[in-house]
Amino acid sequence: MPHNGGFTGASWSDAVARCPKSMLHGPCAGVGADGDCEVPGVGACSFLAALDSWPYPPPPVEATGPAGADDQVWDVGELTEVAARRPVIVADLPAAALSTDSLLDTAEILAPAVDACLLGDHGGARVQFPPSYRSGLLTRRGIAVWVGVNCRDRNRVALAGEVAACLDAGVTGVHCVTGDHPALGHRDDTPGVFDLDSLDVVALARGHGAHVSVAHAPAAPPTAHRLSRLMAKIDAGADTVFVDHCGGPGPVGEAVAGLRATGFTGLVLACVPVVTSAATAAVVASFAGPRLPAGFLDAIVNAPDPTAAGITATARLATRMLALPGVDGVNLSGGAQSGHERAAARATAAIANRVFEAARHPT
Repeated sequence: MPHNGGFTGASWSDAVARCPKSMLHGPCAGVGADGDCEVPGVGACSFLAALDSWPYPPPPVEATGPAGADDQVWDVGELTEVAARRPVIVADLPAAALSTDSLLDTAEILAPAVDACLLGDHGGARVQFPPSYRSGLLTRRGIAVWVGVNCRDRNRVALAGEVAACLDAGVTGVHCVTGDHPALGHRDDTPGVFDLDSLDVVALARGHGAHVSVAHAPAAPPTAHRLSRLMAKIDAGADTVFVDHCGGPGPVGEAVAGLRATGFTGLVLACVPVVTSAATAAVVASFAGPRLPAGFLDAIVNAPDPTAAGITATARLATRMLALPGVDGVNLSGGAQSGHERAAARATAAIANRVFEAARHPT
């Protein structure tokens, strides 16, 4: 079908034309609390002026995978059965960009403590190993991988190849996002591709038979339309929802209740910030600072022993998230500055172990 998102109104077309990412299905999660675009100097998100062209969902997005690819590589029923017995824990893997040694080293530390390592963008680098290459390195070691795929650096043909290669490597799931604009990384001299956006790549990955996850950003403007945008992703083929940082258990609980009220029966994982040092706090603050529980960062960084305080605080927050109705698990979300990757992996593993222990012996 034509790549026009199904919208014919001039206001929506204008919004697409003005969007630095050429988003076709509405605003990304990078809209600031003040309504500004994530790209410096752009000003207000163009879609906030096009609300009359809504609501969602847009027309179905055509899957672009091979015909007949209906069998998922990962049986969602297996993960659902796990969630019925205990929490599902997925954790961001802190590793240096372009370093096989760092990737394997931190994965060997973290993998035994979690259900899968999430391979997303490296927080401080835009040039990094492709998702499929990183996935293959880890899956060949028997490590479960949930791989992130974004639309910033590759067109639809390259994305199709990348998704196919990830699945051939045996990944657990494919996390589909539009991706940050290049202006936010160290290669701001490079134009973004954005041939597709998150809804399109969801359909592409689903067409290849992937277990697909997506992000839900309930705190990003326009908040009243975020659930309908999420439902469009689910309609396109998403199986699992990662609920982004949005202020703590209260707002997360409200977001999950709204999602479950739609009849969604897939997995829901709540993002929990991993902060165990000044180095990890800086990374988490760079992408989630205003959306963290009040005082969370400062209490850890200013503690006499930030690592011990951070492990305790993060494990407690994760346990509170898991007590929310409709939450199946957590994503231990974070990263590390250069040189701090091993310490971050050890701390994240310690948090996961505490969360599992709390689930086995609830108080």
